[in-house]
Amino acid sequence: MILKVGQTLASAIDTTAVIVVRAPKDEVALTCGGVGMVVGKSGLGDGSGIEDAHRGGALLGKRYVDENAAVEVLCTKAGDGALALDGRILEVKSAKPLPSSD
Repeated sequence: MILKVGQTLASAIDTTAVIVVRAPKDEVALTCGGVGMVVGKSGLGDGSGIEDAHRGGALLGKRYVDENAAVEVLCTKAGDGALALDGRILEVKSAKPLPSSD
């Protein structure tokens, strides 16, 4: 799938939904719970079919990144499946530390 900035994707296996914030130029496989995500605003499943290896859950309001492929997604609806890009689990983006005000 070719991702586009602003695109809304939903899980085919649980309630997870994301918005693409940064997208690579190449075609990639973005999955949730081990199953490819589809274009849409709401997840299509209840999470009961997720295998243990693909559990991890996406947290509402968190950004998930894969720096190797320059991908960033924002979770707009939480779910039980782990987000992955081409088989690599996406990590929660950490906040940049603020400078001290000494």
